[in-house]
Amino acid sequence: MFKKILIANRGEIAVRIIRACKEWGIQTVAIHSDVDKESMHVKLADESLCVGSRQPVDSYLNIPSILSAIEITNSDAVHPGYGFLSENYNFAKILKDNNIKFIGPSPEIIKMMGDKIEAKNTAKKYGIPVIEGSEGGVSNLDLGKKIAKNIGYPILIKAAGGGGGKGMKVVKSEDVFENLFLTAKSEAKKFFANDELYIEKFFENPRHIEVQILSGKNRTVHLHERDCSVQRRHQKLIEETPSPVLSDNLRKDLFNKTVNMVSQIGYEGAGTVEYIYEDGKFYFLEMNTRVQVEHPVSEMVTGIDIVKEQIWIAFSGDTALKQSDVNPRGHAIECRINAEDPSKGFQPSPGLIGMCHQPSGFRTRVDGSIYQGYKVTPYYDSMICKLICHGRNRTEAIQRTLRSLDEFVIEGITTTIDLHKKLLEHEKFIKSNFNVTWLDKEKLI
Repeated sequence: MFKKILIANRGEIAVRIIRACKEWGIQTVAIHSDVDKESMHVKLADESLCVGSRQPVDSYLNIPSILSAIEITNSDAVHPGYGFLSENYNFAKILKDNNIKFIGPSPEIIKMMGDKIEAKNTAKKYGIPVIEGSEGGVSNLDLGKKIAKNIGYPILIKAAGGGGGKGMKVVKSEDVFENLFLTAKSEAKKFFANDELYIEKFFENPRHIEVQILSGKNRTVHLHERDCSVQRRHQKLIEETPSPVLSDNLRKDLFNKTVNMVSQIGYEGAGTVEYIYEDGKFYFLEMNTRVQVEHPVSEMVTGIDIVKEQIWIAFSGDTALKQSDVNPRGHAIECRINAEDPSKGFQPSPGLIGMCHQPSGFRTRVDGSIYQGYKVTPYYDSMICKLICHGRNRTEAIQRTLRSLDEFVIEGITTTIDLHKKLLEHEKFIKSNFNVTWLDKEKLI
C-alpha cells in the first residue's frame, strides 16, 4: 500500500480523503493556501505545507509549488479530490512522468473524457444515446448560428473544456444567440483557458441522472444511480439514490451501457457517467473522471467506501469488488450546505462561524470541515459541508433529513439550510414532480 499520500485539495473533500487514508494506515500530507492554515484538513493531516497565497491559481492550482511539496514530503501518491486539478491532464501526466501515483485514471483517459466533444463521440461509439448537437467544437459565430438553426431552438451552449455551469448558456431564440455565444466564449476562456464551445439541443424538463462506477484492469462495477435534479444555475443542491423516476428495465439498460463503455475505454478508478433523462429516455451528458461531491449517498445505500476503493485501485490496478458485492438497501439523500444567501440570488456569505452544532443520530452523516471559530473565506467554492441521511425508503429518508436540518445550527454566516427544509417539505419534492429547472423557475425563499 502507499506509504504517504499528498492531498491536492482543501475543505470537505480533503478531510474525507484523510479519514480514508487513516483507515488504511497511510500517512497524509495537507497542502494549503495562506488563508487556509487553520482549516480542518490541515489540523487532521500528519503533515502540512503552505503552497501559496489565497487565489487558487497561486496555491491549489499551482502545479510547480505542489510538485515541490511532494518532493519535500517524499509522498508516493497524490489524491486530487474533486475540482482544482482533479481532471487536469497535464498534472496527471507530470506525476506519471515522475513516478508519482495519481489517484485517478490515466492522463490519456482524463484528456479524452474531459473534452466534452470527444467524450460524446466515445459514448456514441459504444452505443450510448447522445444529445443532438455539433459534431465538433465551435469557435466561429456564424457557424454557431447555422448549427443552432439546424438543431432548432431552444439550444444549449457549453464550454468544451469544463463544467460546473461555467460557460453554459440557454439560448431560446436567434436574436439573443450572438450575445450569449460571445459571453459563453469569454467565460470558457476565463475558467478553462479554452474558449471552444459546443452546441446541443436544450431539454425543457429533464432530470439529471448519473451512474457511479469503480473500475480496474480486471473488471468494472457500478454502484447504481443517483438523481441530482434539484439544481440552481446548473449546480446541484440535493442528490438522492435510488432515482424515484426510473423503471427497473430502464435502470438495467442504463447500467449495462455505462459499464460497457467504461470497461471498453480501459478506465481505472472511481468515476461517474452523467445523463439527461426526459420522456422515458436517457442521453449521455458527460463523464467525470474523479470522485463526485455526491458520492456519499451511494456509500450510504451500498455500504461501500468509494474513496478507500479508489485508493486500492490506484495501488493495485484492480477493483476488489464484484458486481454481486453491490447490494443497495433503502434510500439516501444529500443536502449541500453552502455559505450563500438564497434570498439574494445565492450570493456568497463568507464570515466567522460562531455557534456550530452539527446533527447526528441514526443513519445521519455530516461530511465537512467547519467548526466554531472557523472563518469561511470568499476565495473558494461556497459549499462548507454536506448532510447525508439514510432511510428504509424515500419517505423515511426525507423525514430523517428534515429532522437533521432542524438540528443544524450555523451562526455568523447565512447558509442554505432553511432552503433545504423548504425544498424537502415541498409537495413537488415529496411527489418527485420536478426537474433541473425547478429552482430557477420557482422562488421558494
